[in-house]
Amino acid sequence: MDGLPQLIAAIQNILFSWQVVDALWATLLGIIVGMTPGLTATLGVALLTTLTFTMEPDNAILVLVCMYIGAIYGGSRTAILLNIPGTPANAATSLDGYPLARSGHAGKAMAVATTGSFMGSMIGMVALAVVAPWLAEFALEFGSFEFFWLAVFGVVIAGQLTAFDDPIRGWISGFFGLLIAMVGQESIHAYQRFVYGWSDLSGGFGLLPVLVGAFGFSEIISVMRQESHVMIQSKVSGVMRSALGAVRYVRTWVRSGIIGTFMGIVPGVGEDMGAWVSYAAARRVSRDPDSYGKGSTEGLVAAETGNNAAVPGALIPVLTLAIPGSAPAAVLLAAMVIHGIRPGPLIMIQQPEFFYQVVAMVFVATCCMLVLGLALIRPMLFILKVRREWLMGSIFVLCAVGAYAIAGRLFDVWVMLAFGVLGFVMREMRFPLAPMILGVVLGPILDANLRRSLVLTDGDLAPFFMRPISAVLWITILTLIIVSLPPVQRWFARLRGPRPSDAAPDPGTASPRTASRESPRG
Repeated sequence: MDGLPQLIAAIQNILFSWQVVDALWATLLGIIVGMTPGLTATLGVALLTTLTFTMEPDNAILVLVCMYIGAIYGGSRTAILLNIPGTPANAATSLDGYPLARSGHAGKAMAVATTGSFMGSMIGMVALAVVAPWLAEFALEFGSFEFFWLAVFGVVIAGQLTAFDDPIRGWISGFFGLLIAMVGQESIHAYQRFVYGWSDLSGGFGLLPVLVGAFGFSEIISVMRQESHVMIQSKVSGVMRSALGAVRYVRTWVRSGIIGTFMGIVPGVGEDMGAWVSYAAARRVSRDPDSYGKGSTEGLVAAETGNNAAVPGALIPVLTLAIPGSAPAAVLLAAMVIHGIRPGPLIMIQQPEFFYQVVAMVFVATCCMLVLGLALIRPMLFILKVRREWLMGSIFVLCAVGAYAIAGRLFDVWVMLAFGVLGFVMREMRFPLAPMILGVVLGPILDANLRRSLVLTDGDLAPFFMRPISAVLWITILTLIIVSLPPVQRWFARLRGPRPSDAAPDPGTASPRTASRESPRG
């Protein structure tokens, strides 16, 4: 409770200044990005980052946080009306949102999704305010040995959970990202690696061109290959009544909010798994599990609460460990570094006021999302009628300009295009992109801490395995890998014996038309 006065002061600073205007337009833009098929929260945050160079740091981060929260929420609109998740995090929303819309309850579905998103973000915000200071204090015990294992853990767990049906593909993607991060000058002695005499590669691959290419340009290619979508015609009325009636799902709010926040904290997992795990948990304890997938309001509440709770949850490792909890959080972390902010265990000592500013930003963005989401349901439906050829052309221009604007190098545009094609190929081959991006982000952390540790111990590897926290981390990593191997999975399956399928639909086999490609996008 020591930080409560600072939090209240930070909220007042935003609400009683022009920053509230920035919060409104950024949240609205985020909702539009999220509800536009083909655009993701990661792409929205990455593109907007390139436009915030001239802003003050706190204002820039406010705009990006609002974009992040607005986009994750906005994806529910297309999930409900088109059966196309606007962002990967909304794939579970389609399972019950679309049947509700088809039965003439589109207004109710959008209202319930809005209140669920609001409560999820609020629960996540409380966890951010409570858990992050504690985690930052605990992280002060970490040395370079522990940060090395933490980076490995992030890649392994991201590969495990984003490639649900084949973790090996996820691990390959993650370690490929680590390899990409090794290109260029290393951070201790500035020795050039994997450059092959090409001067443009001496600085390595920029994170934002890689992100914009992998999530933006590849998305453009994927969308243009698909058939155009038709919006369902359904009655959009009774919004406020339905929003108030959602109060009876308070247990689902709390349960899904806690689950979503926890999934957001796990490095590299993020909003997708927050929604799926919350949905599966709600179905297990529901009195009417058979209605799930056929228009269950409770299922819709669980999915939307879970994915939005993961957003503040993903900010916890970003602020306290400088390790992103999701792909959009990775871009946000890069934006903080660009604006001179250094997240990590020392943030509560060096910049405590910034931490409470971020909590206040989440609160204001969540309130803006609730107001805009309920007030502008009808006007925003016109956005779904924009021809995709016009939209994708505009997005391509933004991708190219955004990649070039970071350093004014044409090389970054080529990087964006190359990683766009690479991302498209990986999607077609069902390799998830999120572990690769996390590998690019965590690569410098892993490399620097490994080499620093070896310097400290004069090449002795024993502290990597003997220090208490390091031992817990490497044993956890080894256990995760062993239990995910196909022979071990088959052995567990034989032990369990045949049983009826009672879990939520697998992300790779979900009914939404693009769900098979959604989970890997991150």
